[in-house]
Amino acid sequence: MPIILQNILIILLAAYMGWDNGTGNQITGNWPVIIGMLVGLIMGNLSVGLVIGGTLQLMSLGVAAIGGSSIPEYGVATIVGVFIAIRTGASTGTAIAVGLPVGMLTLQLDVVIKIINNFFAHWSQRLLHEKKFNKMDGVFYLTIFVWMLKYIIPIALVVMFGTPIVKLILHVIPAWVTNGLTIAGGMLPVVGIGMLLRYMPVKKYLAYLLAGFVLAGYLKVPILGIAILGLAATYEIYRINSAKKDKEELQTAGTVEDEGDDFDE
Repeated sequence: MPIILQNILIILLAAYMGWDNGTGNQITGNWPVIIGMLVGLIMGNLSVGLVIGGTLQLMSLGVAAIGGSSIPEYGVATIVGVFIAIRTGASTGTAIAVGLPVGMLTLQLDVVIKIINNFFAHWSQRLLHEKKFNKMDGVFYLTIFVWMLKYIIPIALVVMFGTPIVKLILHVIPAWVTNGLTIAGGMLPVVGIGMLLRYMPVKKYLAYLLAGFVLAGYLKVPILGIAILGLAATYEIYRINSAKKDKEELQTAGTVEDEGDDFDE
């Protein structure tokens, strides 16, 4: 496949990642192992794509953008790593070392994009109140396009100019900008969790919430261990509620039969 066509397909894959993530389709899920496979197919070396994608998939386990939080974009890091490894013949370690900073740079872009889309969200809300639904749909797709830029910009820069442009961008950005974006990115998880707790039955399951906090904050239990304990608690609650529901149904059925016997008499 010609190099120019490969470059175009790589940028289109980045654009699709933004579309897939922004619209909520989650067909590829931006999982590194899937993205690495696709880049490997485009670049003509599937094994390298799977190795780098699988490695970054393991690195990303337990990392999730919950409640609007900003996290390193391992899908972007995978594209850059596989692209550099196949195009230059770099080792897996070198390719990952180059790809991860781009993923971190995308984290900073994520905060900026969310700030920009916040204005579109208010615009869309105003159109909703004015019952201008067609224009509201247009604003929605505009936000998706802006979201896609988070993936297109870093990938296009790497594809067109190579790794030096990434190092240059990281060097030119003032420290106060990156520090501010880092602080904002650290605040977003707290805001997101607060929003989630508002719509969850916290009072009913407060004991489990406090137990999870102690496990994570004081006992330093890994997130996977906490998730397994949460799954066990969920199953136990489901089992108790199911048994309670079955008992109530049996009591109801017994009451109906007793009423039928009285009617026959």
